[in-house]
Amino acid sequence: MIRLLVKKQLVEIFRGYLYNAKKNKARSHKATTAMIVGFILLTLLLSGGMFGMLAYTLAGPFCAVGMDWLLFLILGLLALVFGCFGSVFNTFHGLYLASDNDLLLSMPIPVRAILISRLTATWLMSLLYSGMVTIPTVIVYWITVGPTVSNVLGGLIFCLLVSLVVLVLACVMGWAVAKLSLKLKNKSYVTVLLAVLGFALYYFVYFKANSLIRDLLRNAAAYGQRIRGASSLLYGFGKAGTGSWAELLIFAAVAAALCALTFWVLARSFLQIATASRAVARVKTRAGKTVQRTPDAALLGKEFRRLGASANYMLNSGFGVLMIPAFGIAMVVFRNDIRGVLSVMAGENWLEIALVILCTMAAAMTSMVDTAAPSVSLEAKTLWLVKSLPVTPWQTLRAKLREQLLLSVVTNLILLICMQIAFPFEPIQRLTLALFVLAFNALTGIGAMALSIRLPNLAWTNETYVLKQSAPVTIMVLGGFAAAGILAGLYFLLKPDAVVYLCVWIAVCAGAALYLWYWLKTRGAKRLEDL
Repeated sequence: MIRLLVKKQLVEIFRGYLYNAKKNKARSHKATTAMIVGFILLTLLLSGGMFGMLAYTLAGPFCAVGMDWLLFLILGLLALVFGCFGSVFNTFHGLYLASDNDLLLSMPIPVRAILISRLTATWLMSLLYSGMVTIPTVIVYWITVGPTVSNVLGGLIFCLLVSLVVLVLACVMGWAVAKLSLKLKNKSYVTVLLAVLGFALYYFVYFKANSLIRDLLRNAAAYGQRIRGASSLLYGFGKAGTGSWAELLIFAAVAAALCALTFWVLARSFLQIATASRAVARVKTRAGKTVQRTPDAALLGKEFRRLGASANYMLNSGFGVLMIPAFGIAMVVFRNDIRGVLSVMAGENWLEIALVILCTMAAAMTSMVDTAAPSVSLEAKTLWLVKSLPVTPWQTLRAKLREQLLLSVVTNLILLICMQIAFPFEPIQRLTLALFVLAFNALTGIGAMALSIRLPNLAWTNETYVLKQSAPVTIMVLGGFAAAGILAGLYFLLKPDAVVYLCVWIAVCAGAALYLWYWLKTRGAKRLEDL
């Protein structure tokens, strides 16, 4: 029974490798095998390339000064963090608030069997994520100091014990997420906030990593002595990875006790969490006046509510709303450094080159706001309702287009203001920069709307495919980067006057935007009516 339940859990986790949701049918054996092999190769490349290189950088200097335990302490803690964040949402969905809880609990299956199977699947995912860090670390350590029976067996046991600790931490974090999820009525904004904080933390660590590693290598002995004197627990954790059996036994006892405690707590509370219902808002009837709005305002409000109701929609199509202003603010903060680099590289002509570079960057970043590209496809299940409204097809398309333009133009205006502050352009250069940003935004928004109605996908089973893999989204994202590359490439190849060159681009963008606007208003509206 438990074996079948574990198999079911793993099939659900790796469902995308077995089932093609886009075509609504099972994948062939060849396709499944190819995807699994690709996943394994990607995992090996990621773990061996990133974490293996980090371990290789630290292993030699640490082992040379007798601080090999510090290597396992640093990479072991990194494995705990990476494993927890990698498996916490799988724990949340697979262990606590799984979609088949009611079905399984209605069958003659012991609750303990369901819990053990889900804990086993969760542990396997914890082993996968934590092993991407610990296994390359152990292999690099064997290569550095030479393999022995003690460090080989100790290293393997260390990887296993780390995965068990990750399991415990993931269960605790997943429980917290599950309890929070039951209280929230709209999780979209919380999900977006957590994703943004995760991106910010990643880039902060990424840019600080080199300086931290250099400082750690220079002062490895001092830091090691400080840690060893301050915390015997951390020292023992790192020492266990080197094959020290005394520390390994203590680590194993602690991990076993934590796992036993976790299972005991879950056995007592699993049924309560699995059968809990989500929070339902209490509705109070209040007398009041309804504000009458025009059809255009009502349709625009509907589009913004659709965007705010989906975290995937906001993250995939509206992430630039946060990134573009952040980039502009960073440009103002570091304007002196940027000016200095450009003046050294380009000489007296650096302002003209800066003008083209800024236009190139604005063009590339504009593609990060593309709410219009998937908007028609997202109406697949409610298209009949849209067409039944007492509005014209053009009004429906115009509302979707206005949402895109409002988001992209407002954020790019903030970027434009920051660019104007950061660089001492001439008046004609400032005007050219502003006209280019506005013209390119207009072309991008109208072009996204035209592609959305021209290449709709109305047969999807998961909106993620529409937001990430549909033809309009792919064309708009790649097209924005391609246009930016052509803009910069032609300038540096031909070396024309920057203002004249950008005026040509402004004219082309404006002309194409006007043509697509006319097409949307006539043939595009007719296509929506015929869908």
